[in-house]
Amino acid sequence: MLGGKNILLGITGGIAAYKTTFLVRLMIKAGANVKVIVTDSASSFVSPLTLATLSKNPVLSSFVHEENEETDWNNHVELGLWADLMVIAPATANTLSKMSNGICDNLLLATYLSAKCPVFFAPAMDLDMYQHPSTKASLEKLQSFGNILIPVGSGELASGLHGEGRMAEPEEILRSIKQFLLEGLPLKGKKVLITAGPTYEAIDPVRFIGNHASGLMGYELAKRAALLGASVILVSGPTHISVSNELIKVLRVVSSAEMYEEVHEHYAEIDIAIAAAAVADYRPKYVADQKIKKKDASLTIELEKTQDILLSMGEKKKNQYLVGFALETENEVENAKGKLKRKNLDAIVLNSLNDKGAGFGHATNKVSFIDNNYQINSFELKSKTAVAEDIFAEILKRYHA
Repeated sequence: MLGGKNILLGITGGIAAYKTTFLVRLMIKAGANVKVIVTDSASSFVSPLTLATLSKNPVLSSFVHEENEETDWNNHVELGLWADLMVIAPATANTLSKMSNGICDNLLLATYLSAKCPVFFAPAMDLDMYQHPSTKASLEKLQSFGNILIPVGSGELASGLHGEGRMAEPEEILRSIKQFLLEGLPLKGKKVLITAGPTYEAIDPVRFIGNHASGLMGYELAKRAALLGASVILVSGPTHISVSNELIKVLRVVSSAEMYEEVHEHYAEIDIAIAAAAVADYRPKYVADQKIKKKDASLTIELEKTQDILLSMGEKKKNQYLVGFALETENEVENAKGKLKRKNLDAIVLNSLNDKGAGFGHATNKVSFIDNNYQINSFELKSKTAVAEDIFAEILKRYHA
C-alpha cells in the first residue's frame, strides 16, 4: 500500500528517536520513498548518517546547507508539496506545543506548516509530561486541525516509571498509516478472487501440456484490487512473477484440477471474482508414472476435458460479481457474448490474438469490456497495469454490494 508513496519523516529530540531507524527501514521495505528531517536535538539521539543510509536520501536539519550558505537551501514549501504523507515521530511535548500554536523555529516545523498532505504524529514523553494538561490540550488541538494521532503505548519508560507515554512501535505506526489509507477506498472490506497464469497438465513426470500465458494480467489485476482496498486471493498457475503485498494472498497451483479446488475453497466468501487464468481445456487421460521413452515414430495421447472452472463459478454464483476473460482469434465479439451468457457471467473481458501487442507474452493488452447487457466499452492498446485500472473502473461502475 505504501509502494511509490512519498513519506516525509520528522524526528524530534526524544530517546524514542532510536526507533526511527527501524521505522525508516520498514517504510523503505514497503516500497515508499522516504526523506527525513531532524531537529538539532534529535541528532543527539539518532545518527543522521544511519538515517541517510537507510532512507537513501540526505538527512535535512537546517534551512541552509553549511557548505554553500548563499545559494543552497532546503525549501520547506517544496518538501511539504513533495510529501504524500508526513509522519512526526517521536513528537515530543515541546514539538507538540509548537505545532499546536503555530511556532515555526526550525525546518521541521516550517515544513509541517507547509504540508498539504495528511500529517501523522506519534507522541513520546515521560508519564508526568504526557499527563500534563498542556500536553492534553496540544493533542486535542492538533487533532482538531485534522492531524492524525498515533496513540502512545503503556509500559516502562526511560525514567524508570511505568505508564503511558511510550512511542508506538514502528510496526504499529506503519499499521496506523495503512489503516488510514484504506479508509474511503471503494473496495475496503471486500474480498476479491483472481485466477492468473497457465495450468500445466502432466503427460508424465517430465512433460506437460501448457500454454504461453505469463500471468502478468492476473497479477496486475490483483495489485489494482489491493490498491482499491480489497483483500485479494490470487490463485496462480506456474509463473515467474511474484507480488509482495500484505493484502494479496497468493495460492500457487500447477494443474487445472488444483486451481479448481483452490477457487472453490474460497469462492463462497468472495465479493468479486475475475477469472484471468488461461486454464487448459484438455488434459491427458492417463498420466505415465515414468518418463515416456522415445520408441516409435509417433505417439498418441488420449485427452479428456478438464473441469470448466469458470462455468462452475457461474453455476454456484450467488452474490458474487463474476468476470471472465475471452481470448479469441475469430468472431471475437460473438464468441465472447456467447461465453458471457453460457457461463452466467456479469461481464467478460475480450482480447484478440489478431491485435498486435495483445494477448500472451506482451506487457501490453488491448481489451473490450462487455457487461451482461451486452454494452461494450473498447480500449486502446495499453500497458497491462493500465488495463487493470480500466477493468476495475468498469467493474466499479456496475458492482453494487
